Amino acid sequence: MRLPVMPPVKPMLAKAVPEIPAGMQYEAKWDGFRCLVFRDGEEVMLGSRTGKPLGRYFPELVEALRERLPRRCVLDGEVVVARGGRLDFDALSERIHPAASRVRLLAGTTPSSYVAFDLLALGEESLVARPQRERRERLEGVLAGVAPPVYLAPATDDRAVAGEWFGRFEGAGLDGIVAKPPGLPYRENQRVMFKVKHERTADCVVAGLRFHKSGPVVGSLLLGLYDEEGALQHVGVCAAFPMKRRAELMEELEPLRMDGPGARSGQHGAEHPWAHWAEAEAQEAGRLPGGPSRWTGTKDLSWVPLRPERVCEVAYDHMEGSAASGRARFRHTARWRRWRPDRTPESCTYAQVDEPVRYELGAVLGDG
Repeated sequence: MRLPVMPPVKPMLAKAVPEIPAGMQYEAKWDGFRCLVFRDGEEVMLGSRTGKPLGRYFPELVEALRERLPRRCVLDGEVVVARGGRLDFDALSERIHPAASRVRLLAGTTPSSYVAFDLLALGEESLVARPQRERRERLEGVLAGVAPPVYLAPATDDRAVAGEWFGRFEGAGLDGIVAKPPGLPYRENQRVMFKVKHERTADCVVAGLRFHKSGPVVGSLLLGLYDEEGALQHVGVCAAFPMKRRAELMEELEPLRMDGPGARSGQHGAEHPWAHWAEAEAQEAGRLPGGPSRWTGTKDLSWVPLRPERVCEVAYDHMEGSAASGRARFRHTARWRRWRPDRTPESCTYAQVDEPVRYELGAVLGDG
């Protein structure tokens, strides 16, 4: 492969802002895997945000890109999977599997798509130093009339339209809005764009903690919500505390500590609703912390169980999975807001989780 922009390339990034800035180019924020596509003739390479190759997991997409892209080009975009008219990150995550037979099966049952939103090179020309507005114009020309499963990401320079998208597109599984300065060159691995994400709050039961890598202070808090059957399901964690606050939380939570499997000692772990977290059957039956996955590998996921008696309010941007089935969880790490001494743990149920108004993904992409 010989291109004017060669892999690996670390993609340009965005920093969070509280509202949509003026004077930008606006696009929807896609909930998928960031992916740079390098094509040189018959050779197609898919590179992840960290530079690792993705092509072996998405063979159907490699073939589609070979058929639909210019013979020599480099694109930035997102690999997504859609089911039921909306993006499905769970189904996308399942595509990362070590077994070739499983990869082939999933390529047929949950096929992927590619949404392109930037053009870094075309033919013999590198475009990384060109302004955003020019790269967008060139991208629109390159992908004019492109066919699924390859799509051109919708874009607008109208802030009012972007605000409308922010509200409507969430129902199709999108994360928010990305704003790009029109004169911006492509700056690898720099947070020079802007993102506005949906944020909601939920009151959750604090049922465990993990230690910080620096020592016996709180690294993260394990959060739970009760499902319709009255079972406490693990929905995620909140973290990113200042060091002083980590020590304060450790002191506050010390009276609630329970010995058991999470702490790897003691005799009272069976009293905890997640005491069987290490058992495969229990992981299948519900949402429990510490379960092995293709992402964590052999990483130590042990935790300290706490009596599930305290409630905290956290902010989150997106919840994936079905709340009705008790399998929903926070897509990203939640952000601490405050203790809620006025709430009982039993009142922290999935019923408080908002479901966005449904909006068909095909309407976002102009695909029917």
